[in-house]
Amino acid sequence: MQGRVISFDMSEPLPLAVAVVGVGHLGRHHLRLACTLPGWRCVGAFDPDRDRLEAICAEFGAEPLGSLDEAVARSEAAVIASPTVTHREVAERFIAAGRHVLVEKPIAASVAEAGEIVSLARRYDVVLGVGHVEYFNPAVQAVVARAPRPRYLEAQRLSPFTRRSLDIDVVLDLMVHDLQLAQALNGGAPLKEVRAVGVPVLSERVDLANVRLEFTTGCVANLTASRVSSERVRKLRLFEPDAYHSIDYAEQSVSAYRLVRSGGETTITPLDVRVEKAEPLAVEHLAFQRACRGEAGPFVDGEAGTAALAAAVAVVDAIAAARRP
Repeated sequence: MQGRVISFDMSEPLPLAVAVVGVGHLGRHHLRLACTLPGWRCVGAFDPDRDRLEAICAEFGAEPLGSLDEAVARSEAAVIASPTVTHREVAERFIAAGRHVLVEKPIAASVAEAGEIVSLARRYDVVLGVGHVEYFNPAVQAVVARAPRPRYLEAQRLSPFTRRSLDIDVVLDLMVHDLQLAQALNGGAPLKEVRAVGVPVLSERVDLANVRLEFTTGCVANLTASRVSSERVRKLRLFEPDAYHSIDYAEQSVSAYRLVRSGGETTITPLDVRVEKAEPLAVEHLAFQRACRGEAGPFVDGEAGTAALAAAVAVVDAIAAARRP
């Protein structure tokens, strides 16, 4: 009897075994996506707070892992959402075992530690991504796809006060998003000048900051971040020699205009920038998956994450210098 021919669909890659480390405010959402997104096979999560770990894992049907060693042993990739001060130690455990890593922003507690993580990832030839989630906002990606040539950027990132992330100041907590975006929109060009002011308001660290950056491209960026605002604002305005884009991160919308010169006449014409709305954190996860499979696409790698941290440190130093008598 002739056997039946069984065909296999090889168009879909096999899911990657992923572990989540840290199930706090953001880690909880990482675990939700690890359990629900196609392309992942969640092997579980680890957090030293056992009560919180078991509660969050029960919510999403994930397995609470007994140790970091177990998370390393069972995974092919990891999402690290533990406190910033632990990033280097945790990331290096996974990387040294040959696991791909997505580590939340900021990449590490210092630029030196970030450099050590990047070097180790190169040595073991694994993917190292950094969780600058705003870069994956569909509105941002719609503008990035247009390859803008900014001469001036203006960003506002304002939030009401919460008790989260008080181990770092507002520059590393919030402004680092816009620092990374400003760098990306300038092709990773180095900073030429940093001038900043900042003040503590409701915590012992800087809660409100404003910075003026100048890139070697000539672009100037004015960024404001606050975690003591009465309202929540997330906006970026981008000015080119002949165009303007306004991004509302929360609404995932773009307003854009172009300056048209024709026959001695100058007119301002609206641009239709299409945005397909999506959850930025889910888009980030899918980008990490693509990178793990060796596929091209938008991604914030370890080098870009380190550059964003270095810019944030430069801002923090400038604020400290401005506050000296």
